[in-house]
Amino acid sequence: MSPAATERERLTIVIAAFDEARALPALQPRLAAVMDQLSADGVEAHVLYVDDGSGDGTWEVLRSIADGDARVALLRLSRNFGKEIALTAGLDQVTEGAAMILDADGQDPPELIPRFVAHWRDGYDDVHGTRISRAGESWAKKATAHVFYRVIQRLAKTPVPADTGDYRLLSPRALDALRQIRERHRFMKGLFGWIGFNRIAIPYERHARIAGRSKFGFWRLWNFAIDGVTSFSTAPLRLATYVGLMTASMAFVFALWVIGKAMLYGDPVAGWPTMMAVILFLGSVQLVALGVIGEYLGRLYEESKQRPLYLVRDWRASGEVPHPVPQAASDRLAPSVGS
Repeated sequence: MSPAATERERLTIVIAAFDEARALPALQPRLAAVMDQLSADGVEAHVLYVDDGSGDGTWEVLRSIADGDARVALLRLSRNFGKEIALTAGLDQVTEGAAMILDADGQDPPELIPRFVAHWRDGYDDVHGTRISRAGESWAKKATAHVFYRVIQRLAKTPVPADTGDYRLLSPRALDALRQIRERHRFMKGLFGWIGFNRIAIPYERHARIAGRSKFGFWRLWNFAIDGVTSFSTAPLRLATYVGLMTASMAFVFALWVIGKAMLYGDPVAGWPTMMAVILFLGSVQLVALGVIGEYLGRLYEESKQRPLYLVRDWRASGEVPHPVPQAASDRLAPSVGS
């Protein structure tokens, strides 16, 4: 075992949950079995659930789970901040050992976690699961996900592995690097690639949800895709420039044609349809370009306000009772899981 093995003996499984009261009771027994297996292999495993402002009784379910297993820690945000921020809140608290990210819906099998740990012990900092199949999802969702990953790979300079989500293990130094990034619009898949270090993929078959319905409809996925592209690529701005140059060239050629036609054949009646078509075309191009610029300006505006990424409402360390957090509490205020 390597000299750094002593710091690799602790693993925290971070799970962000939003309205998953039905799924969590089915997921926890599987996690407990995995933690028992890891314990027999010399790894001290814990679970940190992050309640992202749920409104369906998720917090009560999590409290009952923590009452029955001293290895469970809880973190409750003041409201729903979104999955990316909830994951950030959970990872911020892992100051000792590695972190394993897992979805609360059971689609990513926890039984594969020992394989992730084995690669981590071999010296890898980012061990990520790559989906080879997606059970329980419509063909439209599979197709759009396939297209998105290929587009972001072409547009972004940061490596974003195809068909790879948040199901991954991060080493202590990867976590330290990730904690230094405090941007507000967080596309975690891109941030995982941006920090670099040693990476390896584990192919796996993604299961169907064990309970409940997905919170990511097509509208949320569309906005998520926009966040991903604008966070890691300026290609849309460059495209707007190219479209503007192309449109200006077409307009110049058209103007020469109109002048030449008028000089050769005269100009009997003004061309109303042509004029309207040109005006509508140029207007639409300008609006699209302004919209693209607005997306980037909006992100600059959000970053300039420097608000905390999240606020903590309650926390509960492993084997302890819940503690209220002062209203002024903000990101990174909750006690670390490794403390």
